[in-house]
Amino acid sequence: MTPALKVSFEDTAIAFADKSDAELYKTYLLFAAMNNNSMVKMGGGLMKKALSWNLPVKFLIKKSIFEQFCGGETIQECKPTIEKLGRSGIGTILDYSVEGESNEASFDHTVQEIIATIEMAATSNHIPFSVFKVTGVADSALLAKAQTDQELTNQEKAAFGRVRARVKAICQRAFERGVRVFIDAEESWMQETIDQLCYEMMELYNQERPIVYNTYQLYRHDRLDVIKRDFERAQREGYYLGGKLVRGAYMEKEGRVAQQRGINNPINPTKEATDALYDESLRFCLEHIDRIAICAGTHNEQSCYHLIELMDEFNIQPNDERIYFAQLLGMSDNLSYNLAHAGYNVAKYVPYGPVEAVMPYLLRRADENTAIAGQSSREFSLVKKELERRKRKA
Repeated sequence: MTPALKVSFEDTAIAFADKSDAELYKTYLLFAAMNNNSMVKMGGGLMKKALSWNLPVKFLIKKSIFEQFCGGETIQECKPTIEKLGRSGIGTILDYSVEGESNEASFDHTVQEIIATIEMAATSNHIPFSVFKVTGVADSALLAKAQTDQELTNQEKAAFGRVRARVKAICQRAFERGVRVFIDAEESWMQETIDQLCYEMMELYNQERPIVYNTYQLYRHDRLDVIKRDFERAQREGYYLGGKLVRGAYMEKEGRVAQQRGINNPINPTKEATDALYDESLRFCLEHIDRIAICAGTHNEQSCYHLIELMDEFNIQPNDERIYFAQLLGMSDNLSYNLAHAGYNVAKYVPYGPVEAVMPYLLRRADENTAIAGQSSREFSLVKKELERRKRKA
């Protein structure tokens, strides 16, 4: 039996071991609803309207879709989720998921919130990483303009100086506290600006070990070339490269904007091309694992098996700190729990924030589970399988 086959993502007893029958049935009902595309669209619209009209629906949202995909409204509320995941050997990545605020005061508040997650991680055995989006601490239009040939005004230069200072404050605290931090990827028209900030932070804080991680969206056809470029730069400048590998989150938007601007679409032409590029990127990173640390952020079973096989090929132990698997809270428990049970390093992204502020995130999760071919059906079928197993056992 190959090492990959020692882990079975069909083992629902392990996948849902920490859910009571009542919790599992509640999950079953939620995914059954998300299997219905029209219900998701109608329900999402109704939830947004109800909140905007200040109708008393927050409790219902919090006890349903919010509870499935979020840890709480505050870091303190996330503690039971952190502990629960930790008991199964799964780490937590606290993800402050408030969106839509874009002023200097909100940017400064976000910095303090991210630093608070770093402080929590520094005192917990169950939080291996922190994470933030640069658009959480910077105006997206400014990031986009900085990527063009346009000259920034003096006011914009001052604003960008504050952006750099915010990013540095987060990464410096992570370095001081020994906490690894992911800088999330964003849209292509601002990603080079974000990359440049990442390079600056890595050169400052990754001299002894990887602290700052850049994120690579492998649905973009040039990202493996970028990983190779970044690795050469890290080698040249004498620091470690940290990389989170994901497929990506802005595919439809990227295609639409490329068409509007009359430029080449940066997205791979097919899903198969993205899958192949993802797996090829994993191989490149493991070939250079002495100077690269990675987190494979994926809900793709075959990519997880592929990484397990690569680790075996390169004689890397399952619990090697340089390699992590990661999934979102509330999704793909069959991957997370079975990988952790087999001794691999696993972490769950645990979003948190006020219910009203994380609604865009929650609606994307619902849409994603409906839109991704088979995703909601896969989750639903696994929960159903476990309910049936428990019924037979009883």
